[in-house]
Amino acid sequence: MKTNPDPNSLLGHLVELRNRLLRCVIAVLVVFACLAYFASDIYQLLAMPLLAVLPEGSSMIATDVAAPFFAPFKLTFIVSICLAIPYLLLQIWQFIAPALYGREKRLVAPLVISSTLLFYAGIAFAYFVVFPIIFAFFTSVAPTGVTVATDISSYLDFVLKLFFAFGLAFEVPVAILLLVWTGSVSRQTLAEKRPYIIVGAFVLGMLLTPPDVLSQTLLAVPMLLLFEAGLWLSRFYQPVSATADQTTDETTEHDTESTTQENSK
Repeated sequence: MKTNPDPNSLLGHLVELRNRLLRCVIAVLVVFACLAYFASDIYQLLAMPLLAVLPEGSSMIATDVAAPFFAPFKLTFIVSICLAIPYLLLQIWQFIAPALYGREKRLVAPLVISSTLLFYAGIAFAYFVVFPIIFAFFTSVAPTGVTVATDISSYLDFVLKLFFAFGLAFEVPVAILLLVWTGSVSRQTLAEKRPYIIVGAFVLGMLLTPPDVLSQTLLAVPMLLLFEAGLWLSRFYQPVSATADQTTDETTEHDTESTTQENSK
């Protein structure tokens, strides 16, 4: 007779991990199946910031025979993953939550939710603010006699790179809170290193965005603002080491009082 593995054993954890990964895959596939019919419309929506600034008579092109088919479905699959992120994070949270203490659960849960919302905010900022600016700039500086006709696959790779860059950049407050909470660095140290962080933000913007000053600046400035926001919020997070010391001191004080009362009796 086949028995289920002990949930607390290594095999039990591996089985639970497999089941949760399988649920994540199924969730993404279900969302993709619901969106597949609208793949062309989704790509059209993504292309709107560029199409709005293309010169009259210009349009996007497909240099690969299969690109008109694969590019929209590639985008739809990535959109499916993004839409399923809350459920994916829920599965991850349910897997690691039993190993966390009560205080850690109360702190980690808001960070998981806020990181998801900030990632979405980064994507929205790139689409509604950055894309209209940089596409208008790129199309306006085209040399005379050059017709702007962007390949749909190249455009998709370009915007996905920017989506990832801005989504990652908007996680700065969460990263700062984690660093302060774990005791890896203090809030005062981060404030003192502000000049280096400013330089680092522009260097990171240069590495994550296309090689132009405009995109670099549009990424670096929000990162710096989010750094200041994370620095301000970190004052409400006490390092784990300090909390542990405080708990130890309270326990020692309680034991001392109990011993004193017993001796007095």
